[in-house]
Amino acid sequence: MYLADSRSTGSRGTEAAAVPDTRPGRRPAAVPSTVLALGAVSLITDVSSEMVTAVLPLYVVAGLGLSPLGFGLLDGINNGVGALVRLAGGHLADRGGRRHKVVAGLGYGLSALCKPLLLLAHTLPVLSAVLAVDRTGKGLRTAPRDAMISLATEPAQRGRAFGVHRAMDTTGALLGPLLAFAVLRATVDGYDAVFAVSGCVAVLGVLVLVLFVPRRIDTPADAVRRPPPPEPDRPPALRDAIGLLRLPELRRLTVCAALLGLTTVSDSFLYLLLQREGDLPAHLFPLLPLGTAAFFLLLAVPLGALADRVSRRRLFLAGHGVLLLGYGLVLSPWHGVPAVIAVLVLHGTFYAATDGVLAAATAGVVPARHQGAGQALVGTGQALARFACSLAFGAAWSLWGGRTALAVTAAALAVSAVVSAFVLRGTDEVPATTDEVSA
Repeated sequence: MYLADSRSTGSRGTEAAAVPDTRPGRRPAAVPSTVLALGAVSLITDVSSEMVTAVLPLYVVAGLGLSPLGFGLLDGINNGVGALVRLAGGHLADRGGRRHKVVAGLGYGLSALCKPLLLLAHTLPVLSAVLAVDRTGKGLRTAPRDAMISLATEPAQRGRAFGVHRAMDTTGALLGPLLAFAVLRATVDGYDAVFAVSGCVAVLGVLVLVLFVPRRIDTPADAVRRPPPPEPDRPPALRDAIGLLRLPELRRLTVCAALLGLTTVSDSFLYLLLQREGDLPAHLFPLLPLGTAAFFLLLAVPLGALADRVSRRRLFLAGHGVLLLGYGLVLSPWHGVPAVIAVLVLHGTFYAATDGVLAAATAGVVPARHQGAGQALVGTGQALARFACSLAFGAAWSLWGGRTALAVTAAALAVSAVVSAFVLRGTDEVPATTDEVSA
C-alpha cells in the first residue's frame, strides 16, 4: 500500500521517475513513468465508467421510460455536478503542498463506490443522486490528475504526455463498451450485471493509483533551470485560485472553452441520434462509442505531438471544426452504416485534437504551484457549459425533434468557433509567475 509513497520522499529511484535525466548526452524522456502510471489508472477506471455510459442511455430511455428531456437532465448532471467540485478539487490539491494524489484518490474512490449503488437506482431521483456522487468523484480527481501530468513532464513535451495519457484513457473507453456488450449478451439481468462488473473494475483502478503513483510530483529539472520568483510560504488560498483569471491567456482559454462547450452535444445524445438515423438494432448501441474511442486512441499521441510543434490553441479550434463536419453528416441525406462510421471517425478526431491539447495549453500559462486550480478553472468552465448544453438540447429535442435540435446546435457551434478564433488570435503560451497571479 505504501510502495509508491515510500519511494516518493527522497529516494533516488523515484526522483529519476518524476524528473527526467538531464545529464550531458542524455535526452530526457518525453513521457515520465508517473504519466504512464496515471494512464494505467485512467485506463482501468475508464473501462468501468464506459461500461455504464454505454448502456445508460438505453437503460434510462427504454428501461425506465424517461423522455429525452429527462435523459437530458441526467446527462447534464454527468457534466454539471462534477464541474461544481472540480475547482475545489484543484484548489485542495494545490493547498496541500502538491499532494494531488490524495485528492485524486478520494475522487476515484467515490466513483468506485457509486457503481454498485446503480443496482438500487430504478427511479429518476435515486439515479440522479447516484450519478451526482459519481460525477463529484470525477470532478475531484480530474484537475489533480492533470496537474500531476503537467508537473511531471517537460514543458515542451506536455502535448505528447497528455496525448499518451488520453490514449491510455481511451483504451479503457474502447474496452468498456466491449465488456458491457459481452455482459449484456451473456447474462439474463444484463443491466445489473454490467453495474456489478463495473464496480469491481473501478476498485482495481483505485488500487493501482495507491500502489504505483508517487505521493508527491516534483517539477522536471529543466523546467526550473531558470529559478522562478520566490513563492510565499503560505499555501494557496481560494482567492488565489479565482485570481488566476487575471492572467489574460488563461482567461481567454477559459472563455473559449466555455463558449465552445455550450454548443457541444453530449456523446450520449449523438449516439442516440446515430442509432435512430442509422436504424441500428438496440443491442448494437453499446458498440457506437467504439468508433469514437478507436480513432481517439489512434490520433491522441500524434496530434498531441503536433500541438507541441505548432499551436495548441489552433489545433483545439480545428478539432471543433471537425466536430461541426460530424454534425453536418448526421444532418445530411447520407444514412446507413457507412455514414455512422464516418461520424464516429470525426467524433474521435475531435476528441484527439481537443481533450489533452486543451490541458497542455492550460499548463503552459499557469504557475507550477497553481496547476491544480488552473486546470480546474478551464475544466469547470467547459463542463458547466456542457451541462447547460445537455439541458437545452434535451428540451429542444422534446419540442422540435432531434434533427432540428442538432441543426440549431451546429449553427451555434459555427458561430462560437469564429468568435473563439478571434479571441485567441495571436496569443502565445507564456508561463505566468506567482506574482502575476497575486497582483
